[in-house]
Amino acid sequence: MFDYIKGLLDDKRKTEKGCFLTIDNNGIGYRLELPSSDYEQLPDKNSEMKIFVSLIHKEDTMYLCGFLNRETRDIFTILTSVSGVGTKMGLTLLGEFDLYELISLVQSQNYKELTRAKGVGPKLAQKIILELKDKLMKVSIAGNVAETYSHIPAEYGEAVSILQSLGYEDKEIQDAFKKVSVKQGETQEEVLRAVLTILSL
Repeated sequence: MFDYIKGLLDDKRKTEKGCFLTIDNNGIGYRLELPSSDYEQLPDKNSEMKIFVSLIHKEDTMYLCGFLNRETRDIFTILTSVSGVGTKMGLTLLGEFDLYELISLVQSQNYKELTRAKGVGPKLAQKIILELKDKLMKVSIAGNVAETYSHIPAEYGEAVSILQSLGYEDKEIQDAFKKVSVKQGETQEEVLRAVLTILSL
């Protein structure tokens, strides 16, 4: 329903219940909850800004969550599709780990590190990694890297698959990889970070 909102930052506040902002768009104030990591990067009040949104619709309530970039919003959507991970837990995880670190933990199956996030025990951490890895890798490109992505080293197929899972088109991915000049030997995380930086511009 909503993709993003552009407007003036009218208010920002951190409470025991979470981090919130109000953005004024044409005289309408939209209140959004956001990860603590994004909250710390907010501009000063009355600054013009753009925030990506996710509409949370439950039986008894409806509210918006906000993210400073599209990729974090999309990971949040995937995270909250994991059974046992609600809105608050998704925001907590994205407040504790940045996008690249979270993806790296999933790739390396480091569930113990995930328990750093408040409320995440070993069993839930393992479940998150199992389901999130499956969802991030749902786009299979086996045997397709050499054909569609001829200029990308085959060992970065997993990074390409994650980008596809985040909704990027083949042409966007190819163009971004050309701009970052991927070097042999770079890790998946390094490649993903560089490509996502280009894609977010």
